[in-house]
Amino acid sequence: MRVDKWLSAVNVVKRRTIATDMLKSGVVLVNGMKAKASKDVKIGDKVTIEYLKGAKHYEVLQIPTTKTIPKSTKRCVCKRTVGCAIAHQIIDGVQLHTLRR
Repeated sequence: MRVDKWLSAVNVVKRRTIATDMLKSGVVLVNGMKAKASKDVKIGDKVTIEYLKGAKHYEVLQIPTTKTIPKSTKRCVCKRTVGCAIAHQIIDGVQLHTLRR
């Protein structure tokens, strides 16, 4: 399934045209690489959307068979994962861990 169609089918974005615009502007990554609207997503792919306030990460669990799915079954199709990185800082010989989202 095309990534723009997948984003609208699983209710990540409201309309497919919005998904296409996001893909054209380069804020959608599939497996860490910028994707075009025609890129196919498969089960196990990681889809990242980089918003101004931070990134949201999704994992494809299954491909929907209908045009849209009910919001109650969204968990069966995609899983939102927490994308955070731990930054290591060393100040005065003491290692500090800070959480960045």
